[in-house]
Amino acid sequence: MTALDPSMTFDVLVIGAGLAGINAAYRLQSQLPNLNYALLEARGDIGGTWNLFRYPGIRSDSDLYTFGFAWQPWNQPNPIGDGAAILTYIKQAAAQYGIDQRVHFYRRLQNASWSSATQTWTLAVEDMSHGDNNPEKISYTARFIIITTGYYDYHQPLKAAIPGLDNFQGQLVHPQFWPEKLDYTEKQVVVIGSGATAITLIPKLAEKAARTTMLQRSPSYIVAIPNDRAGKESWLTRLLPAQIVHSWRRLSFMLWSRMIYLVCQRWPNSARRRLRQAMETLLPAHLPSDPHFNPKYNPWDQRVCLSPNGDFFQSLRAGKADVKTGTIEEVVSDGIVVKNAGSAEEDRATSHLPADIIITATGLKLQLAGGATFDVDGTPVALCDKLLWNGGMLQDIPNMSLVIGYTSISWTLGVDATALLVCRVLRMMERKKYSSATPRVEKGEVLSPRRLFNLSSTYVTVAESLLPKAADRAPWLPRINILSDYWLAYFGSFNKGLQFVKGEGLRVKQKAV
Repeated sequence: MTALDPSMTFDVLVIGAGLAGINAAYRLQSQLPNLNYALLEARGDIGGTWNLFRYPGIRSDSDLYTFGFAWQPWNQPNPIGDGAAILTYIKQAAAQYGIDQRVHFYRRLQNASWSSATQTWTLAVEDMSHGDNNPEKISYTARFIIITTGYYDYHQPLKAAIPGLDNFQGQLVHPQFWPEKLDYTEKQVVVIGSGATAITLIPKLAEKAARTTMLQRSPSYIVAIPNDRAGKESWLTRLLPAQIVHSWRRLSFMLWSRMIYLVCQRWPNSARRRLRQAMETLLPAHLPSDPHFNPKYNPWDQRVCLSPNGDFFQSLRAGKADVKTGTIEEVVSDGIVVKNAGSAEEDRATSHLPADIIITATGLKLQLAGGATFDVDGTPVALCDKLLWNGGMLQDIPNMSLVIGYTSISWTLGVDATALLVCRVLRMMERKKYSSATPRVEKGEVLSPRRLFNLSSTYVTVAESLLPKAADRAPWLPRINILSDYWLAYFGSFNKGLQFVKGEGLRVKQKAV
């Protein structure tokens, strides 16, 4: 047997140093301090999405009290944070707890291979420090791996099926790959899409562009929320320690978000009416609610978009931005030919929408594990063919966690619930000297499939075949309830669906002093 390289051998490897990876690292080192771990990051810096995306106005689409770390207070007065502030927050948290010293940069996972004989993973990794054209092949070994790469493809955007897009003679931009020196001053800008990215872009573009138009096939729910809590909780900050104030804010925002979601699901018609009425009060006189702000779906069938301090509606009222609803007939050299939506025949006439710049904010391409491949004892396994055990581990794949967050509330709440769940599994493996844990469907059990994500957004439905599966009973249910997930992570039973192998325990070497 070939001797293991100590510098490339770890008890746990975390794949990805974005928000989810930093969170997993903190949970590991605080709950399992005797384990050796490292993070492998394909890029040259931490931060993940918040380091990659640079389009104007980029910000969170959830409040930072729940989107941020439970263990690191978000100390800004604005619940909705901009991208630069979030990246700084992540880096400061990683530095404060020494997590940034555990990151191996420019390490792109290509393949992970599990051996039942050795009860270890062997990771084939590319060293990208010399550029994409000259990667060096290196190998890591680990007992357990945690995949925290998110579900976006960092290299390719979702291709929009837009007729005639090649005819356009202006500048075509996808938000994921925003040109650093793009000048949109006094330009006619059209943003195709009506999701969170478009709602974020419009107010910032409108500050300098001659005209910014959001072209949507169908409208979204947009909620204006206040984004400055300075002074509103001053008595709390004066009386209580910062961590207690943070915990209170996090709990209250978490429960409030969950309650709103449940109300929308239980009384969808009333929720639709209330949300429409709220939008109508913020619209300029020339822009009718129907068809531009009358979604055909129920709230939370797709994510509800947030507008901090109503900035999206402010740009509409200022006359710097507009909304066009309809289907694209064809993109031409100087703009877009649109078949307008409307109730009357004359409203559905075709019109020409001029454009110097077209931005395709039509969603992101989904990809698991950064495109890496996996095999168990030499047999390839497709992650999309496997059920997700308690939202954290994959059926028939030993000692691996795939970290996926929530879609109906803050993504990071689900990320943290998974990290806590995995740490509890690891602690049990250490205590009972188990060398591996593998989720299994019990023999003879008949399961009915369920969707993993309960959203009808285009980018989700297009990529549904690429996602892991869920089923109609525990422990394979899709996750939507943060309270039950945290309960499971701390106190729940692991007796169902998890198979253990006795061995030498989880550790492959003693922790370095």
